[in-house]
Formats: sequence, C-alpha cells, structure tokens
Amino acid sequence: MALSCWIVYNGFLPGNKFVDFAQMLQEAAEQRGHHATLYKNSELIALLQRNIALSGSPELPDYVIFTDKDIYLAKQLELLGMPVYNSAETIAISDDKIRTYQLLAKNNLPMPTTLVAPKNYGLDMPFEQTFFDAVLNQFRFPFIVKEAFGSFGEQVYLIKDEKELLKIVSDISARPFMVQEFVESSYGKDLRLQVVGDEVVASMKRTAENDFRANVTAGGRMEPYEPSKQESDIALQATKAIGADFAGVDLLFGENGPVICEINSNAHIRNLLDATGINVAPHIVRYIENRSKGASI
Repeated sequence: MALSCWIVYNGFLPGNKFVDFAQMLQEAAEQRGHHATLYKNSELIALLQRNIALSGSPELPDYVIFTDKDIYLAKQLELLGMPVYNSAETIAISDDKIRTYQLLAKNNLPMPTTLVAPKNYGLDMPFEQTFFDAVLNQFRFPFIVKEAFGSFGEQVYLIKDEKELLKIVSDISARPFMVQEFVESSYGKDLRLQVVGDEVVASMKRTAENDFRANVTAGGRMEPYEPSKQESDIALQATKAIGADFAGVDLLFGENGPVICEINSNAHIRNLLDATGINVAPHIVRYIENRSKGASI
C-alpha cells in the first residue's frame, strides 16, 4: 500500500522559495509512489478541547515533512500520532541559535566562542556594565553580535568598536542575542553541507566579495565542493546533536579546522541543486520511506 504524506510550508511568507521547496519534496514523494499533498500552515488549524484535533478533521497521512517553523502546528501533528520530519523539538532548537550552540558545546563540537546576553523580557532598561565588561574581557574587536532568531544571514552584525557595540545592543536588547568570536579566516566564505540521515548528500562553497557573510541572499556565489572527512564528520555530528533527520550545516574555515556556524533544519535545497546538480529531495523521501518501512516491521 502506498504511503501518504503532507508537506507543510508557510502560507504567510512572501516569495516563492517556500512553496518551491515544498513542491520539490512533493515531486520526489510522488516519484516514489507516495500520495503527497501540499498544505500551507494556515490551512491546518490546531483544535484543542478535551482532545487533540485539527479543525475539519482531515484524513491523516502516514507522515509529514514539515518545511516551516510553526512549531505549535508541528507539535499538534505529532500529538495526533503522525511522524513529523523534522520533529517539532528539532525545529525549535534549530530556529533558536542559542539553544543550538548550547547543544554543540555540550557535545564538544567546534564552534565560535559564544557569550549569551541576559534575557531582559523586552523591558526598556539598559544592560548593566557587568555584561559589557564580560564582552570586552572575552573578545577583541571585531566580533559578532547575533540575534537568536533570524534567517538568510540577517540579524548578524560585525562589531568593530565600542560605539557600534552600544548601538547594536541598544537596538536589539528586547530580543534574545549573543556575542560571538569572529572567525576572520572565513571572512566572506563558508560551506553548506546537506545531511540526510547518516550521509552528507550534497555540499557547496559560498563566497561573497564585499560582505563578511557568505549567504547567497547576501550576494554570495555558489560552487560545488567536495568536503573532507573531517568536515563531513562534523556536519553529521552537528545534525545528530540537535536530533535532526536532515539539515543544512554551515561550516566556517577556522584557523585550526572547520567551525560550525549554524544548523538549519529547514534548509532550502534549490540553491544546492543549482550549484551541484544534486536534488536533495529524493534523498529525504527515501530516508523517510526507509524509516517508515522499519517502523512497520
């Protein structure tokens, strides 16, 4: 009997990159003979009474590929008994960079030295001098200030002096953020390794001419890249550290080896296809199919 699946994407965000990712997965699932239906997160309404349900009570699929960050909906689907890839917890960890770095540090994985700013609950109050003393004792200029939530290289700031530090902290203090070592040896260049299960299935190098960030959205160029065993091993370990079934792992070129920059549980795969000719979607679907067969034995 053919498997059925839902592929959930965000129905509110502008642009076609979100539905494009979902459509790539839908096509791959249908090629495997699965019945694949696309849903916007806005079309699946969580209902809580004395039980867990969805408004309208649609017939539930065998599995869900969740390409969005609506963790409340992802959790609702899990509570209804559906396997969700990636899980709500993994998506929540990946979306929160502070939680991600905490797990990387716990697993002794290479990452930039990071100092987490105290949470001030959005109150219009300045940070105490204790925080700034800790920053200036730990880091030399330039260094990075990074918000916990953000995508496409946005919400990341290169701080060159105390004046910039005070301004950025003042601007973003209502939101969770951290201060990080700047990996200067990786200025304008990084790697994206796409992990599925226990395998790195595609990799690319990104390079920017006039920006410390190498994200394609920020103007970075893409080219295929053959990762070393060390780079692949670190990407696999990082993916497992956050409990992901698949993820895009961004690595920096540290002076003493690869350094993990970020892990994206919802990494879009169109750029990887354009850069490498490798479509990651069939790898994801085959992985889930094998997981489903294993669960039914």
